[in-house]
Amino acid sequence: MKYLKTYDEKCIGCNQCMTACSMAFFKEDNPAKSAIQVIEKPDGGFHLVVCDQQYRKCVDECPTQAITVNKQGVVMINKKLCISCFACVAVCPIDAMRRCDGVLNPFKCVACGVCVKGCPTQAIEIVTEE
Repeated sequence: MKYLKTYDEKCIGCNQCMTACSMAFFKEDNPAKSAIQVIEKPDGGFHLVVCDQQYRKCVDECPTQAITVNKQGVVMINKKLCISCFACVAVCPIDAMRRCDGVLNPFKCVACGVCVKGCPTQAIEIVTEE
């Protein structure tokens, strides 16, 4: 299985990961259009929210089977089959399935690694497990 592993203690809240993600997939620097989110914690630290590819409630909830798991274990959304009901967003226990005004379909991390390259503190890494 391929997924992103995060290290909250290394995150400095620079949001470079969110910029890299939204630029790669939506061609604009818009934090709302990033599949990874940096959340400030009450103690001043940061928490990284991203799909860990493990819960998969979205796969079972999708009424059109638009959400599947690929050979690498990554949960993927087929935009052609998606009817934008956003049931997947509602059932995601870690709020990693995203919805944004102006974006027709839900979206999520596909473990591409663009955010890893954008992070100056190595707070994110790509992990591949058998």
